[in-house]
Amino acid sequence: MSPKNFIVQVEPAVEAKDGHPSMGPVYRSVFAKDGFPAPIAGLESCWDIFRISVEKYPNNPMLGTREFVNGKHGAYIWLTYKQVYDKVIRVGNAIRACGVKPEGRCGIYGANCAEWVMSMEACNAHGLYCVPLYDTLGAGAIEFIICHAEVTLAFAEEQKIPELLKSFPRAGEYLKTIVSFGKVTPEYREQAEKFGLAIHSWDEFLSLGDDKNFDLPLKKKSDICTIMYTSGTTGDPKGVLISNNCMVTLIAGVDRLLDSANVSLNTQDVYLSFLPLAHIFDRLIEECFINHGAAIGFWRGDIKLLIEDIGELKPTIFCAVPRVLDRIYSGLQQKISAGGFIKRKLFNLAYSHKLRNMKGGKEHSQASPLSDKIVFSKVKQGLGGRVRIILSGAAPLAPHVEAYLKVVTCSHVLQGYGLTETCAGSFVSLPNEMGMLGTVGPPVPNLDARLVSVPEMNYDALSSKPQGEICIRGDVLFSGYHKREDLTKEVLIDGWFHTGDIGEWQPDGSMKIIDRKKNIFKLSQGEYVAVENLENVYGLVPDIDAVWIYGNSFESCLVAVVNPKKEAIEHYAETHNISGDFDSLCENPKIKVYIMGELTRVGKEKKLKGFEFMKAVHLDPVPFDMERDLLTPTFKKKRPQMLKYYQNVIDNMYKTINKR
Repeated sequence: MSPKNFIVQVEPAVEAKDGHPSMGPVYRSVFAKDGFPAPIAGLESCWDIFRISVEKYPNNPMLGTREFVNGKHGAYIWLTYKQVYDKVIRVGNAIRACGVKPEGRCGIYGANCAEWVMSMEACNAHGLYCVPLYDTLGAGAIEFIICHAEVTLAFAEEQKIPELLKSFPRAGEYLKTIVSFGKVTPEYREQAEKFGLAIHSWDEFLSLGDDKNFDLPLKKKSDICTIMYTSGTTGDPKGVLISNNCMVTLIAGVDRLLDSANVSLNTQDVYLSFLPLAHIFDRLIEECFINHGAAIGFWRGDIKLLIEDIGELKPTIFCAVPRVLDRIYSGLQQKISAGGFIKRKLFNLAYSHKLRNMKGGKEHSQASPLSDKIVFSKVKQGLGGRVRIILSGAAPLAPHVEAYLKVVTCSHVLQGYGLTETCAGSFVSLPNEMGMLGTVGPPVPNLDARLVSVPEMNYDALSSKPQGEICIRGDVLFSGYHKREDLTKEVLIDGWFHTGDIGEWQPDGSMKIIDRKKNIFKLSQGEYVAVENLENVYGLVPDIDAVWIYGNSFESCLVAVVNPKKEAIEHYAETHNISGDFDSLCENPKIKVYIMGELTRVGKEKKLKGFEFMKAVHLDPVPFDMERDLLTPTFKKKRPQMLKYYQNVIDNMYKTINKR
């Protein structure tokens, strides 16, 4: 049997010249070997995706919310495509009645809900830029986005209104109208009036356009449909301009991919909407569902109640970030170890038998039907009983968790990779390909990909094991950073987007993410950490000489190794009756607590985000030096060497944290 290969070469490699690094060959998906999928007829814009589905599937359930009766959440209550459409037309007329014209900017702020999607579709209908606002970007981000994107009207979840009002008076230069997804309390109304703001409850707002009927403008593929702000390495968030063309191109590519792998979406599919719509991953998936007339049910907004929502909705497709899948994995592990010897033995036997067959090339449904029936059906029921695809994105999924879930959930567990700038899914692993474990699979069939060598990090795109910066080309790319031509030019070169991620092609055409070009990484919940920036902040603690911060995509928090100032520590010990020489003081838990307190104090002063605080610290009395190969001659930290040197220390810190 010839080895499988899921990519085809479309352009040759380019040798290094004139100071430019070498570039590997250009590849695309084997599912696009005869060309990219043709655009779907009649789909010119995001509005068309929705409009055409309303015509095709008017009575299909579209948006579902759990009803709240007698203080309890009950069943999902559904709005059909036609019912949603009628509301969207009202929302659109109301926005226009407030004076917002095509190409105007509307903000949306809050957890995923039916009103979120309706507001977004109303923006799509009238050619307005939809600007999601979200608060994990840190203090002042909401105000920054409103002013930078020039948002004139903002929709907000009722409980987010106080947060929105905090951005005044500065935001008032642009923002003139706030619309609550629920009610408006007298206090909010009073505050808004102080700033000269119009504020409306949802029902009140809908009635504003009832006697109006604005024409829907003609929309082009090149028109921008959304500005998605993403955290910059340092400094302000960047506004990624996403055009209609990005969305409709990617939807055609996703369809081709799912069809080629025999797992096409259909009208019977049900999706649980809990990943933030403010991020491209969830937005794209929901657009794909709408395109197929499928159903989207919303969670209640509490991660602890997620499994309960899953049980009630019974989704067929489940998208998650590794942190959620890690929780599911740990929960299953606990249940099995609590289940007694015989149950445990039976589970382990069934698991190893099915895993062996899947690794041998059998499809998951054929690998061990008996094990599925007797043992694993209970796991499937725990996820509602109907899940057929679990898609993980936003950060790497640990291979042991991926393998485990592939076996026990009786569904395809796929891992994807993409960025806001590439309109989410750029690579995705394929069903029933166990060889792709630990990779993000081959490229999606509507883009070209290549690796570019990074000589300073010893990554060579032309070696027998090609490694380098992942670069992407195609209609899925963003149109630039809003008002930041300078930043756009840094990453968009000759039609290629440079991702900043280091990848390694696998023999079957899958991509494995192995590093990050700059010193920025993601934690397991998908948050970016600009580590140099943080080290500069924590460097302000007077009692320390140097700090090295570490985190990775399999952990949800940061840890640090600190060189404390000898005099400061000795002084603190003396005044607090702690005895010992400097080396033993650095081991002393009381000293560690003191340094942690100092780091936290500075972090709070500088308004750092929750995930940017340290959760553990190790004190090294010996300063970072060149002798141990920890610093360059210009005193820059050698991060890979530091990790190697402190690996045991790091492992022990995470062990202690994860036991808590």
